[in-house]
Amino acid sequence: MSTSTHPSATLTTIRDYIRWAASRFVQADLFFGHGTASALDEAAALVLHALHMPYDLPGGYFAASLTMDERERVVALIERRVVERKPLAYLTHEASFAGLSFYVDERVLVPRSPIAELIENHFSPWIETERVQDVLDLCTGSACIAIACAYAFPEARVDAVDISLDALEVARINIKKHHMEDRVNAIRSDVYSELGDRRYDLIVSNPPYVNLDEWRELAPEYHAEPRLGLEAGEDGLDCVRRILRDAHRHLKPEGILVVEVGSSAEALEAAYPDVPFCWLDFERGGEGVFLLTAEQVNQFGAAFGAEN
Repeated sequence: MSTSTHPSATLTTIRDYIRWAASRFVQADLFFGHGTASALDEAAALVLHALHMPYDLPGGYFAASLTMDERERVVALIERRVVERKPLAYLTHEASFAGLSFYVDERVLVPRSPIAELIENHFSPWIETERVQDVLDLCTGSACIAIACAYAFPEARVDAVDISLDALEVARINIKKHHMEDRVNAIRSDVYSELGDRRYDLIVSNPPYVNLDEWRELAPEYHAEPRLGLEAGEDGLDCVRRILRDAHRHLKPEGILVVEVGSSAEALEAAYPDVPFCWLDFERGGEGVFLLTAEQVNQFGAAFGAEN
């Protein structure tokens, strides 16, 4: 790209760069779904991050002219998004979940679960906030669910569990960032394997649930994420089956189990046709999240392959 045709030679304002970035993203046929919903939203988020500006920047600032250094920094980040096809959060190392900011990189999935809405509503009406003392976040990744639960249930201790040492390193970064070292405990465990006889008022999980064929067809942005956090066998239920099988050992009598299975919801119902999964609704969109009470987990233990 010659100096005369370089965008920094002709584009001057924040608005110019957001418009140009959106056009580049559409032209490159990028995928959006890791925190933004459109090329324009992604462009605005990227440009504002590059300029160290807040995402709620007042409209009057969009006519502000950028210095040459700022222009070059913005253009470089836009080009990386187009060429590398990584989710924006991996370029900015920042993602929002349940109104909170989290550090992320390629060691963990980009936070985007609709479970955030449940946490913000304190899982009402399914559980009483004041009686939640122990929370388990299975397949924690960045620990966004675990930390958001710690904010929602101020009297609770939270175990953030993952099998991936890489993911747990990111989880600990976020635990420290939110000053939750005394309340959120990062544990390496293959589902429940290292939890002994611990029991919880709430077990919540966004586990891998993408079936193998679906994973192969995902956009490049998804393939930039760790496969371990996405793909879960032929029907997408390899991890979910294990969560269900041993949940009875770790739920308190009045506890609840909340699990996201996304596109594998139909496969789950086919695998357990007699289980009355409660599928939760979301005002902000999202589906494929079920809830079971401890009583139901115990009642259908035989269907889950549970052992006493």
